Amino acid sequence: MDMMTFFSEESRREAEALAHRSIASLIGNEGRTAVVTGAARGIGLAISHRLVESGAYVVLADLRADDLAKARDSFPQAFRARTATLEVDVTRADAVRALAETAVARTGRLDIWVNNAGIFPPSGAIQEAEDTVFQQILAVNVQGVFMGAREAARHMVGKGVILNIASIGAIRGQNGMSGYSASKHAVAGLTRSLALELGKFGIRVMAIAPGLTVSPGNAEALERVQAAGHKLASLSAPLGRIALADDVARVALFSVSDMAAMMTGQILVIDGGTTA
Repeated sequence: MDMMTFFSEESRREAEALAHRSIASLIGNEGRTAVVTGAARGIGLAISHRLVESGAYVVLADLRADDLAKARDSFPQAFRARTATLEVDVTRADAVRALAETAVARTGRLDIWVNNAGIFPPSGAIQEAEDTVFQQILAVNVQGVFMGAREAARHMVGKGVILNIASIGAIRGQNGMSGYSASKHAVAGLTRSLALELGKFGIRVMAIAPGLTVSPGNAEALERVQAAGHKLASLSAPLGRIALADDVARVALFSVSDMAAMMTGQILVIDGGTTA
């Protein structure tokens, strides 16, 4: 049986072209435009650095304007011309729409969208959990991802990648963190569903699920969790450490690159084996 009958003529040519490209060109993003939300620090900033290094023009979006200015200054001088910053509240549809339009206005295209913005507050024991905290978690971690994916899909033409930042909270429960865990399970569901919906447009949808990662946001969140009297699940991992932000950024870079051209709807776990 000729297995090439499973390809359209166009898809066959694309697949064969990929098979003959160098590793450097497959991992590179030269000429592409990316948006990263929650990009002012931590994982979002680390992903932005790797995307710029790989050749992309990156729009860094965050709610914290002061931190955005510091984030842009953290890039080597030679790379700063390939960055822009925008203060954005991902819970506002008009702001997310403006973010996508700004990216396209800068370069005429949109290729990569990273839904990284998220919050990590403890929702507490279910008996005492407050509606407002739960609603805030869903607004940022779920609605923000949904709106980001929607605006990205509207502007991606022929090919693109949406990368959602989930968590190991998407694949297991977390004591005292029911709201956060629920939101990340929702992100996993969105990733799989959008992959099915957008594949016919040439848009891949991926998610990565970090475990505990060294970042300012996580440090602040851990302090709140401990102050509330909650204990996290064991932090021990077979690899003997937690992740640095760049551990996560390297997997993000792989996910949005042509190295992963045959992957969509998948959730890649980055936790040193904690959930193995």
